[in-house]
Parts: sequence; structure tokens; C-alpha cells
Amino acid sequence: MMRHAASRHLYAYWNRLRRDRPAPQRSEIDPAAIRDILSYTFMLELDENLGFPIRLAGARINALFNHELKGSSFITLWREREAASMAVLLPRILYHACPIVARVTAAPSGHDESAFELLLLPLACDTMAQGRILGTLAGFDHPAWLGLLPVEHLTLRSLRQLPHMTRNDSASPQQDLPTARARIRQNLAVFPSGGQPVSRYGHLRVYSGGRQDALA
Repeated sequence: MMRHAASRHLYAYWNRLRRDRPAPQRSEIDPAAIRDILSYTFMLELDENLGFPIRLAGARINALFNHELKGSSFITLWREREAASMAVLLPRILYHACPIVARVTAAPSGHDESAFELLLLPLACDTMAQGRILGTLAGFDHPAWLGLLPVEHLTLRSLRQLPHMTRNDSASPQQDLPTARARIRQNLAVFPSGGQPVSRYGHLRVYSGGRQDALA
């Protein structure tokens, strides 16, 4: 399901905190409890007008882009095609308490790409203005350029929804998120694929459960 130890660590912590709720509150997150993976960890603010700004980013993530990412737009880290789809996917993660794991590649110009695992976890909120997403971005190797040359952008290679069943799954969300709801309805399509539903966000397809299908 998740290959990187940092992803598994954060998901297990998030899962313990939420118990039988769709997601834990952001106030419950204790950095000391995840200190071993803080360098891989980041938090996003769900502000569409500012491009989903990064509220905090660990040292290894900053090293990937060779500068401090706090305050930067998460959307601008991606290729243009994928940035538009990410702008729709991120509110959906929060609105539906839908954890996502993805395979990502990145490299500076003229260098071979390295593989990374991206984890996106919702944190409970009352309104979109308070919305946060907690995540990790962790690499599987240590390329020679890391910390010396910035990568050009993140490239999404595969994307899937993690199993996430609670007693609240059938309940209607109570958050006042009209913008997210409208954009989700415009960009969500469901069609058969081996008996499993597929959610489409722009050119991205998200398969539920253990599927690891690549981009459409």
C-alpha cells in the first residue's frame, strides 16, 4: 500500500488520532510524536486563491527545491497540466476525508529523475478557511544533486485512494464548503474499471483501494 517508512509512520499516527472519526483535528497533531519524520512532513492550507499555501515544510522537502517552501503555493510545484487537477483534488481530500497516496518523480534540468512517495491526509475543520492537509514527500534514494540543485517540478506518476472506512462514511458532510462541492461535481466522473469506481480530476484518475493505476 505505502512503500516508504515515513508515509507508513504518518498514516499510522493520523489513523490512531482519528479513531472512529473521518479525520483528526489539526489541534491534535503533536510534532514531538512524529519528530523522526518531520524532515519529510508538510502541511497545506486550503486557500484556493493563494494556490494552497504551504504552512510548514520539513528540511528534506526544502532541500528538494533548494529553498524554504513555507508560504509558497503547493500548486506551483507541479507541472501545469497536473496543477489544475491538484487544485480540484485537494479540496476533495478534505471534504470527503479521503487520504491519498501517490508516486511522484522529480529532478533538476538535465538529471535523471528520482522517485518519491507523496501522502496527503485531511485534518478536520469547520470551514474551508480553516482547512489543512498533512502530508509527507519522501524519496527512495539520495541523489547527488539533492540540496545543491532545485528540481524543476513534481511529476505525478500514479495516484490512489487509501482504504478509509468509518461509521461516519455514510453520513452527509456538515462542513460549509460550497466552492469545493461545486468544483468536485464539475470534475468528478465515475465509470467502471474492473468493477471498481474511478474518480476523475482533470486528467487524473484515482482508484479506490489497492489499485496503483497510472495517470489517464
